[in-house]
Order: sequence, then C-alpha cells, then structure tokens
Amino acid sequence: MKRERSEQLFRKATEFFPGGVNSPVRAFRSVGGTPLFIEKGDGCYLTDADGNTFIDFCCSWGPLILGHNAAPVREKIVAAVQHGTSFGAPTQKENELAELILTNHRYIEKIRFVSSGTEAVMSAIRLARGVTGRPLIVKFEGCYHGHVDSLLVKAGSGLSTFGISSSAGIPESVAKDTIVVPLNDRRALEIAVSDFAHDIAAVVIEPIPANNGLLLQEKSYLEFLREITRKNNILLIFDEVISGFRVGFEGAAGHYGIQPDIITYGKIIGGGMPVGAYGASKEIMSNIAPEGDVYQAGTLSGNPVAMAAGHAQLSECLKPGFYEDLEARTIAFTDRLNHYSSTKQYDFKVFRAGSIFWFAFTPLDAIRSSEEIDPKSMDKFRILHKTLLENGVYLGPSGYEVGFVSAAHTREVLEKAAEVICAALDVVYA
Repeated sequence: MKRERSEQLFRKATEFFPGGVNSPVRAFRSVGGTPLFIEKGDGCYLTDADGNTFIDFCCSWGPLILGHNAAPVREKIVAAVQHGTSFGAPTQKENELAELILTNHRYIEKIRFVSSGTEAVMSAIRLARGVTGRPLIVKFEGCYHGHVDSLLVKAGSGLSTFGISSSAGIPESVAKDTIVVPLNDRRALEIAVSDFAHDIAAVVIEPIPANNGLLLQEKSYLEFLREITRKNNILLIFDEVISGFRVGFEGAAGHYGIQPDIITYGKIIGGGMPVGAYGASKEIMSNIAPEGDVYQAGTLSGNPVAMAAGHAQLSECLKPGFYEDLEARTIAFTDRLNHYSSTKQYDFKVFRAGSIFWFAFTPLDAIRSSEEIDPKSMDKFRILHKTLLENGVYLGPSGYEVGFVSAAHTREVLEKAAEVICAALDVVYA
C-alpha cells in the first residue's frame, strides 16, 4: 500500500496541530504508523490521499448509517447551503427534524438541538442538577461521555469512589462532583446510592457501552438502574450518542423498553454534519431557558444545513425494514467471523448490537466491564489492523473502538471483507 502522500501530509499537520490531529482517536499511535489522510468517501468505501481504496467500517465513528456521500443527504445539504449556512435565528428545518424525531419516538416529548454529543451530555448533566437541586453525578467505569470535565474521570480504589481526573486541566474539586462505580456491579451502585442518595442528581450510562469495547449489559441490569434511580428520586440519563438511531429509531431505550429521564444524542441525527441533541419529558425540558432557569445556548445550535442532513438521513431510516435488513446483514457478517474463529480455535470473538460490532481477542463469551479486557490483546489488534489496511479494509485505529455496518455495505461487500478479515486472523495467530 502506498503511504507517501499521507505521510507527507501528516508531517505537515504536526506543524499545525497537537500530535498532528484534531482529535486523539484519529492518531495511529496505538497501531503504529501515521494516519491515513482521506480524500473522499463513496458508499462503503474510503479513498486516501495516495489513491488507496478501503472498505470502511469506521463510518466517521458511527454517523454515516447510510454510508458515505449518500445521495438523499448530499442533495438536501446542497439545497440548504444555497439558502445560507447559518442565521443565528430559528428556521423551519429545526421544526421539521424535531417533528420527525418526536412523532416516531415514544421516549422523549421535547428536544433541544446542540452542536455535538459532548455538548448534549454536558447540557443534560446541567439540566439534571437544575431539576433536582443536587450536585453529584454517578457514572460507570468504562463508559465515555465526551470530554465533559465532570465526566472525564476514572474510579479510585473501592467499589464506590469519588472521581479522579483522567485528564490534566480538570480541577480535583470538579472531579469530586462525580461518583464512579464499576459497570455490571449492582452492589457498588447500591452503596453509592445508600451513601449519597440525597446529593445525587443523576446516574448517567451508555445503555449500550460502545466507547471502550462493546460492553453489552443484560436488560435486567438496566432495569435495575431504572428501579433504583426512580425509588430514590434520581434522574436516569441514557447517553445514546452512539446507540441512538443506530440499533433502532428509538435507540437503546426502545430496544430494551426502558424509559430514562433524559436521553442524549449525536452522530446519526446530523447525517455527517456536526450535531447533538438532548430530550426528555415536557416537564423536565420546561426547566431549560428561556422557559426555565437552566441556561444553555449555542450560536450554531439547530444549524440549517445540519438539520437538513439529519432530516434526510432519518427519513431513510424510517423506511419499512431499514433496521431489520441492516441488522440481518450485520448478523451474517459477524456470524461468519465467529464461526471461522471457533473452527480455528482462536481466542477471538465479535460482539454485536444492531449494526455495531467489536473485535475482541478473548476466550470469554461476554465482556461486560472494562476490567475484563486484556490490555495485552491490543498487541494482536495492532497486527490485525496493519494486515487489514494492507488488504483494503479500514477500521478505527484502536482495539477499544467499535465498528459499524452501514446501509451501503452490501452482502457481497461484507462477504469480501469477511474473507479478508479471516485471512488476517490467520496472520495474527501464525
């Protein structure tokens, strides 16, 4: 594979950006080499600056559920841009996207658009504190909620601990507003609630944790979260920035049939444009300014181009059979890989939720917490990633990240990709 142009562009990028990238997940430090600089995407394919073409399973980290350069989305973006790119004033397109979402989603009654998933979660946390008048937040080890100060924390020692900053620049006083408990550990949450119930505003979780592996939780555990929070007048926040509109139009809330108090969104609702949102009942959302006294604002919130892109994409998602067909193709793809791995007796599993999948080098049949991920398995992922790149398959450059199947991944393409991945596993275990 030719890499000269990407390497040249990366050297230039290091003169402008920290680490040569504008988001750490784009760096290739965990897999070696330099990032590929992408020139274009079409359907399920990416083409880089050196002319190499890849079957893409990153899909811009999830938003491109229709694939790259999808005609319905592209056409609506072009039409919107012809009327302007931003007004700082209300537009009909905000109403149209909100109506499309709310009339097809039983778990939220009102919504507020923002510009990113991080901003959505940050706003949801503020709303929860404003509604309850309580300061503390509970999060789970292994769940990522964007680079929000109070959530960019890790656990200390013990079952239920106040957070410790996982990034420089976050004061200890901010980290102490967050309690961190292990995933899939009922006792730890019971202790936290018992000790701090009257100070906890919300429990926030990725109902389908997909930022540190695919740590699939049992429905009974999520039902337990709903029960204990409701019993103690604590709000339950589902961070569905990844799972929202991905595992179904109603996301994980609909998939599990669980009503959270606040849900955050991003990625898919922007059709590839920067966007985020949070939603809840009319009662809870009435606390947001200008109706209530919880302040949140944004110059580019409800950007007309992003609204047009999101409406076009979600309209496609609402077509009969869309999610069923996408999941069926994903199941066939992942089952093929798991069957091959089992036949070869490799310690390798593909975990799946809807059209989300994760490659794990493990003998375990389920991984429900980050502690169950063997750090040494990332050495195998490094070999796998390099081998796949050389053979035309692109994954995100981290073994902790998930992959995505889009509507543009046909059964034929997925079969071809599976053949390449199976051959790459032979290289890993050679």
